[in-house]
Amino acid sequence: MTTEHERDSRVRLRRTKSVTHAEDIQKAEQLVRKSQPDKPCHRPRDSLFSWSSGFDNFTGFVNWGFLLLGIGGMRLLLENFIKYGIRVDPWQWFLFLSGKYDGGEEHPSLWLILYSTVPVTLCLLIEKGMSMDIVAHGPGMVFHIVNLIVMVLMPMVVIHVKDSGFSLIGSMYVCMLYAILFLKLWSYIQVNMWCRVSREKTSSQGRMRRQSLSYNNLQSTKLNQNVVESDDIGHEVNGRGTALVQYPDNLNFGDLYYYILAPTLCYELNFPRTQRIRKRFLIKRILEVVVGCQVIMSLFQQWMVPSVKNSLIPFSNMDVAKASERLLKLAIPNHLTWLCFFYIIFHSFLNLMGELLHFADRNFYCDWWNSNNIDTFWRSWNMPVHRWAVRHLYIPIVEMGYSKYTASITVFFISAFFHEYLVSVPLKTFKIWAFLGMMGQIPLSWLSKVVEKNLGPRWGNIVVWSSLIIGQPLCILIYYHDYVVTHFGETLLEDYSIVN
Repeated sequence: MTTEHERDSRVRLRRTKSVTHAEDIQKAEQLVRKSQPDKPCHRPRDSLFSWSSGFDNFTGFVNWGFLLLGIGGMRLLLENFIKYGIRVDPWQWFLFLSGKYDGGEEHPSLWLILYSTVPVTLCLLIEKGMSMDIVAHGPGMVFHIVNLIVMVLMPMVVIHVKDSGFSLIGSMYVCMLYAILFLKLWSYIQVNMWCRVSREKTSSQGRMRRQSLSYNNLQSTKLNQNVVESDDIGHEVNGRGTALVQYPDNLNFGDLYYYILAPTLCYELNFPRTQRIRKRFLIKRILEVVVGCQVIMSLFQQWMVPSVKNSLIPFSNMDVAKASERLLKLAIPNHLTWLCFFYIIFHSFLNLMGELLHFADRNFYCDWWNSNNIDTFWRSWNMPVHRWAVRHLYIPIVEMGYSKYTASITVFFISAFFHEYLVSVPLKTFKIWAFLGMMGQIPLSWLSKVVEKNLGPRWGNIVVWSSLIIGQPLCILIYYHDYVVTHFGETLLEDYSIVN
C-alpha cells in the first residue's frame, strides 16, 4: 500500500518538472489535482485568439464592423448634404444618356446606336457568301477584319470630329456597345469558321471514301447515299426530339440577333434554353435594375462628383498630403458605386436578359470576393469576358505553338486596349493610364501570389481588395485632371485655385 506521504511527494515532484506545452499534462494528473482539497479551477487552456484554441465565432466583431461602417457612412452622408445640398437631378441623366446635354437638338449617341446594325448586317452577309462559296475564305476573312476595325474606329472618329452634342455618359454607352459588338462578332466569325472548316474536312473525306471504295453499282449507290446523309447540313435531332441547328442554317438574322441580345460573348449554334419564363424572378430583376440605376446615379451625382472636383487643385499642385486625402475620400463612394454597378449589371440585368431570352447559362460571375490573388479575381469576377478570352484568344494562341505566358500577355494587352478605349474616347483625352493600369495587373498578379504563398491566403485577399478600393479612384482623379487641362486649359485651374 502506498502511504499518503509518498503520494504527496510524487505529486510535488511532478509539479517541479517543466512543461513546454499545456497539452502535455496528462489526464491522470488532472484527476489527481481535482481530488485536492484546494478545489482547483485551472486547467490547460490556450488564449482565445490563439490559432490552436479552435475559436471561430467572430459574429460580434462583424456586427461591430458593420455598425461602425454604418455610422461612418451616415456621418459622411450628412456632411455631404450640409455642404452641397441635394444634387440629384434625374433630368440631367436623361440629357446625358440622350446626348443632348449641351442644349442642342441633335442626338448623336442615338444615331451611333442605330448605325451599329450596319456592321452586324455586313458580318452576316460576308458569312453567308463564304458558306455558299460566293466569297473565298481569304478575301472573306479580310472583309471581316476591315469590318471589325471600321466598327471600332467609328465612335473614335465621330466623337472626336463632332465637337458638340455628345454627353460623357452617352459617348461612354456608345463605346461600350461597340466594344461588346466587336467581341461578339469576333466569336461569331471564329465559330462559323470552325464549322466551315469542319464541313469542308468532312466533305473531302467523303469524296476520298467514294473514290477508294468502288465494288459494283449497287454498293456504290449505297455508299453515295450514306455520304450524302453524313454531309447533309440539315437538322440533327437530340434525344428529347429537339432540332439542333447545323451550319449553315444558323446564318440568318433571327439567330444572329438572338446572340447579339443574349447575355454572353461566346457564340454557339445551339445555346442551352430554359422551358419557361419565371414571372416572379423576372419582376424582381426588373425592380433591381430600376432601383439600382437610381441608386448609382444618386451616388454619382451626390457623392462622387463633388469629391472629384475638389481633387483638381491638389493634383495640379502635386500636394501629396491633400491629394492622398482626396483619394481616400473618393475611395468609399467610388467603391460603393462599383459594387452596385457590379450587382446591377452582372446579376440583375444579365439575369433579366437571360430570363426573357430563355438563356439557361447564368454563370455570369463566381465568388471573386474570396480571390486570394489577382489572377483568380480576373478569372472569376466577369465570366462572360473570361470565357471569351480563354476560348477565342488564350487557347488558339497556345494551339499555334506559343507559350502560355505569351497567351496571357496577349489577353491582358487586348483587355488593356479596350479599357483605354472605353475611357479615352468618351473623354477625348488620349492618354494611356487605363492601358498601363491593366498591364500593371501582370506584376501585381505576381506580387499577390508571393504574398499568398508567404503570408497566407488572407493577406493575398487583402491585396486584391486594396487594389480595387485604391486603384479605381486614383485612375478617376488622374483622368479628370487631364480632361480639365486638355479641354479647358491652365486658366481654369488658376481661376479655380483663386476661388478655393
